[in-house]
Amino acid sequence: MRAALAWYFVAVWGAGYLATKIGLQYAAPFTFLTLRFAFGILCLLPLILFTRISWGSPAALAHLAVAGLLIHAVQLGGSHYAQYLGMSAGVAALIISCQPILTALLASRFLHERLKPGQWAGVALGLLGVSLVVWHKIDVREITLGSLTGTLIALAGVTAATLYQKVFSPRADLKAATVVQFAVSLVVLAPLAVVIEGFDFRFSNQLLFSIGFLVIFTSILGVMALWWLLRHGEATRVTGMMYLPPVFAVVLELLMFGLVPSGLMLAGIAVTCAGVAMTVWTPRWNSSTSSS
Repeated sequence: MRAALAWYFVAVWGAGYLATKIGLQYAAPFTFLTLRFAFGILCLLPLILFTRISWGSPAALAHLAVAGLLIHAVQLGGSHYAQYLGMSAGVAALIISCQPILTALLASRFLHERLKPGQWAGVALGLLGVSLVVWHKIDVREITLGSLTGTLIALAGVTAATLYQKVFSPRADLKAATVVQFAVSLVVLAPLAVVIEGFDFRFSNQLLFSIGFLVIFTSILGVMALWWLLRHGEATRVTGMMYLPPVFAVVLELLMFGLVPSGLMLAGIAVTCAGVAMTVWTPRWNSSTSSS
């Protein structure tokens, strides 16, 4: 169960890079995200109306809202705007791939997660591997202050979201979490889409496909899988998988367009997988919030 969810998360998160790239050709970032979460709310209506959801206390709902804003509004808003402003995919992937290292540092300091030397080595090795995989996509000439700021905001958002959810909402109903987090993200992003972008988008089948894939497979099922994995494992161990989606995205892009991977990319893929293995597939850790 755990392994299947982990690989599902890696696959859809990686494919989400390509779906986002397609969608941003037809809608400005905040508008794209507004359409995404509005469609998400529509998809969740049957869940709200016909299933039993444990909403929890007002304080619990507030914690879910904060985590949702961090992972949806802050993380996606920052990364989408960085791409919109022209940051190369390689630079963006490399910066956001610093999340496992940042999470490891914060988790060891504030969550008292004890990492073994081999796990620290795995975290560092994973980042090196991602660097080799995306090296051909790195173009520092495309970095601007705005795009760099957006990517750093995205990195801070996704790191804070995983730690916040782990600490403050470890037992929340995942259905309630999804509904609340979509709703608060929509409330925050919609005014930005109207005021900053004039709610500018071009209707197309590609836009519909992009939104549909990202909502159903990434934002709903993918994020639920991430929250479930965090509930049953340590933060560093789970976020170590974050090295794999950029690698999956590059491999998928190569397969779709028939490009032959270079030796450097193949080496990077091998190094990344080795780093993730050292971080994730280690003897079981003790966890104060794990139920198994």
